[in-house]
Amino acid sequence: MAEAGYEHKPVLYEETVNALILADFYAKSAAVRQWAPPAKRDGVFVDGTFGRGGHSRLLLSALSKSARLFVFDKDPRAIEAAMQLSREDARVTVIHDGFSTMVPALAEQGVTQIDGVMMDLGVSSPQIDEAARGFSFMRDGPLDMRMDTSRGQTAAQWLAQASVDNMKEVIKYYGEERFAFQIAKAIDARRQSSPLCTTLELAELVANVVRTREKGQHPATRTFQAIRIHINEELKELADTLASILKVLAPQGRMAVISFHSLEDRMVKQCFAAASSLPPELARMPLRESEMPEPVLKNLGRVLAEEGEVRENPRSRSAVLRVAERTDAAWNQAHENAIRAALPGMDTQKRRGSWPASH
Repeated sequence: MAEAGYEHKPVLYEETVNALILADFYAKSAAVRQWAPPAKRDGVFVDGTFGRGGHSRLLLSALSKSARLFVFDKDPRAIEAAMQLSREDARVTVIHDGFSTMVPALAEQGVTQIDGVMMDLGVSSPQIDEAARGFSFMRDGPLDMRMDTSRGQTAAQWLAQASVDNMKEVIKYYGEERFAFQIAKAIDARRQSSPLCTTLELAELVANVVRTREKGQHPATRTFQAIRIHINEELKELADTLASILKVLAPQGRMAVISFHSLEDRMVKQCFAAASSLPPELARMPLRESEMPEPVLKNLGRVLAEEGEVRENPRSRSAVLRVAERTDAAWNQAHENAIRAALPGMDTQKRRGSWPASH
């Protein structure tokens, strides 16, 4: 069941919802951080990562009675909270799945265009704080790390059978951990005598290998991050999703994405940059500047957490909110090809042949 009385203010709370509803949104404006919504907004909106619904509830307060909000999440606990919200508010439709299914799932609901979409990437605070989920290296619990606990391979299962090379690649790429090989070797040596079953077992093993780390960061931070991203295929899901969302974003519709990991942020940044420029084949067309086609996206900039928010919630320290707006330009395959070619995940796929295997 959902956590009773759980209260958590999401990162970049007002800023994210303002990004979807303010007509003259400007990332560096002080108004971005103030909650003073205009007249009630109509339209169709999507929360691709419902969590415990903080962003969704604030958005609903700014939407008209005829507006619709579709919420997605893999986490069964999040879906329980979302279903409760849908019982309270008929504007809400709940879909128990990841945001990579957004376009076909919306189509099944008869929705082919949306006016705004927000995504808060990575693991949520409730997931980290619940030891049984296995995301925290500070609380002992089973090595699970699945966003959706009803399906898929756990972290413990993967660590029990992955090759040293596979573990090294995952920890090095997804965690940007320079001690990846040493950590993989230590995991392999440990499992020869007994399996790794709990979060503290893994955290202590990594801490014995990683003797230097940034001030204030636990030695196992990058390893836990890497394994979690791998188990849930987070970067692959994001790469597969970004371009597809632009197909259903209505003209003047907004996309607001919060990321905490440099690889995620780089992916969002490069997607927005590619969509805000003309595809190479269109840019080379023999046309006057005034006749050149318009890019499909307008990049509206980024927003970072202020000092006060970081003091209240240290997890917001690495948060980056990027916002973009769909233009009136017609979408075509050239745009999708250019965006997919720009995504770091796609470059990695070409360079290494495939994403690190999940099994």
